Amino acid sequence: MNEELMARDLAHIWHPCTQMKDHEAIPIIPIKRAQGVWLYDFDGNRYIDSISSWWVNLFGHSNPYINEKVHEQLQTLEHVIFAGFTHEQIVRLSERLVALTPEGLERCFYADNGSSAVEVALKMSFHYFKNRGEIRPYFVSLTNSYHGETLGALAVGDVELYKQTYEEILIRTLQTPVPKDRSLEAAMEAAKEFESLLERHAKEVSALIVEPLVQCAGYMHMYHPAFLRELKRICEEHDVHLIADEIAVGFGRTGTLFACEQAGVSPDFMCLSKGLTGGYLPLSVVLTTDEIYGAFYCDYNDFKAFLHSHSYTGNALACAAANATLDIFEQEDIIQKNRIKSQYIAKKLERFKDIDKVSNIRQYGMIAALDIKGYDPKQRIGLRINQECLKREVFIRPLGNVIYFMPPYVISFDEIDMMMDTVYDVLKEL
Repeated sequence: MNEELMARDLAHIWHPCTQMKDHEAIPIIPIKRAQGVWLYDFDGNRYIDSISSWWVNLFGHSNPYINEKVHEQLQTLEHVIFAGFTHEQIVRLSERLVALTPEGLERCFYADNGSSAVEVALKMSFHYFKNRGEIRPYFVSLTNSYHGETLGALAVGDVELYKQTYEEILIRTLQTPVPKDRSLEAAMEAAKEFESLLERHAKEVSALIVEPLVQCAGYMHMYHPAFLRELKRICEEHDVHLIADEIAVGFGRTGTLFACEQAGVSPDFMCLSKGLTGGYLPLSVVLTTDEIYGAFYCDYNDFKAFLHSHSYTGNALACAAANATLDIFEQEDIIQKNRIKSQYIAKKLERFKDIDKVSNIRQYGMIAALDIKGYDPKQRIGLRINQECLKREVFIRPLGNVIYFMPPYVISFDEIDMMMDTVYDVLKEL
């Protein structure tokens, strides 16, 4: 069955982040079912999903509680246009998000994926200033950043290949250095660079967008929380918005429910997606302030209303999954449980120091990463490691020469052992 589905897939499907020619030699793996941290194919093989299926799955595949709540919602309302109508799931979800996120974030604008949430925040920031009579065409982002792959999101990222390819059609952006490491000194040094940039360009800049604490697609680069505090202070002094892209790091990944908490920072916009529905359904939200909301509140003919919409905005099934996800956080004290598991992962990471080819071991909460040194990127050592781990029932997806672990929170200690010991053994054999 695996081989038949592989052939049918390759006849018609173009996969994301994939050079399809690779699959002349590397098989696509059809997944029949999934349970907890395990993925099962049609031939009876299984694999630990050590990256939460691109960082979305928080409480395991086929989670009984989320299944139940989505099924209940399916019996009454699957979806309704979100212009002129509302429903109970999204009202409840919005109230809960406002209560959980940093103080001052009072308004929720929904979309259906992370890149779209970034687009919403960028447009909303620019439009806010335009409604005040100012044209600020620039956005600032950090070097090594990634915010998605729609045009606006690509423009504020710093992925060289993407920017070179689409350069002619991207919006105008500026870059400021990310701290070079997790030290306080590096944080303050990078903050000074940003302050210098705004001293020259503040009146042209609508917003700074950052991934708080961890640049996940940026090879899991991590920095000190003090950097966020300084960015917020500088943005306030220069009347520039701060957009926190917590799409990947939100919902407990870094050790707190939201990464901004570790810096005591409340941004002007917070973008959430991925774990928002526990990995079940596409949904994203941008939270912002009453002040920003108020700049668009007007009579219809004043033409100040925000211009953005999605057909599936506020999907009732997705909102039911999101509410079920928040229920689990509340009922099971997940943040505290994660702290115990992250401490265990930290101890397991110590062992990797014995491998000469491993460097820069790092961790924030339930995100752990390490670098493989001594290999040219063209050698695709990450792909080799991926294939060897699959043979031993562990699925990892390296970022170049960076190996990382971002498992579902339901992973057991025995499964952590298997996940990390497998990678250790493969690296020792290189």
